[in-house]
Amino acid sequence: MTHRTIFTILAAAMTGIAILGSCAVAKQVPYFQDILSDSTLAIIPEPVPIRLEPEDKISILVNSRDPQLMMLFNLPVIQRYVGSDNPSLSSNSYLTGYTIDGEGNIDFPVLGKIHLAGKTREEAAIYIKEQLVSNNLIKDPVVTIEYMNLTVSVLGEVNKPGRYSIDKDRVTIFDALSMAGDLTIYGLREHVTVMREVDGEQKIYEVNLTSAQEVFSSPVFYLRQNDFIYVEPNKMRANQATVNGNSFLSSSFWVSVASLLVSLGVLIFN
Repeated sequence: MTHRTIFTILAAAMTGIAILGSCAVAKQVPYFQDILSDSTLAIIPEPVPIRLEPEDKISILVNSRDPQLMMLFNLPVIQRYVGSDNPSLSSNSYLTGYTIDGEGNIDFPVLGKIHLAGKTREEAAIYIKEQLVSNNLIKDPVVTIEYMNLTVSVLGEVNKPGRYSIDKDRVTIFDALSMAGDLTIYGLREHVTVMREVDGEQKIYEVNLTSAQEVFSSPVFYLRQNDFIYVEPNKMRANQATVNGNSFLSSSFWVSVASLLVSLGVLIFN
């Protein structure tokens, strides 16, 4: 066997390893593989809106034609001064809000304690409006409620892990992953974990993003406040997390092997 033949065999072997590795990764990356393969339509579940819970903080703004009545029911705007001795140059205004207590209530001006836990944002606004009208406090109120501290957390193999604010009534798992910059190439699409507190207990759900049928039928397709999403790394990424990063299945290991074999092949050939 000539040196040229040996070099050719080595190069072909390394090329084959690279192709097999890339094919394995490619099969794991696409979402909705059951739809892409047979054009089956997935059934999207009925929207599940977020419902208010204890410790949620919300802002409530009551508008009316009478400015004096509005002042009775709206919390004051707080001025915060930062970084300057001149307040006019450094003021930062923000709305104060209501934190739902452990019993699901807030203490609302004039009305007193009202129960909001378990209600959607729309239901809570309608309820407050009805209370204001039925008690002859305002004839034509417009009630607006906004979330102030509702979040979901995304960690693991995503491009921008962190905690993200909820600003709408319906948030899906794809909304959260989009805010986190999508999964990295090393994230396991088949095993995304969602942790959720239900009746004081932590429940764990597994979501397979490669199957549209499984994703849309999952109880955590629509997220709740304080949900925790974790994207597990695949074997390649896990094997890279060694002390020296040169485990047998890591990409850095095979790059080193390839460089060594190419160098030896060049020396033998020459």
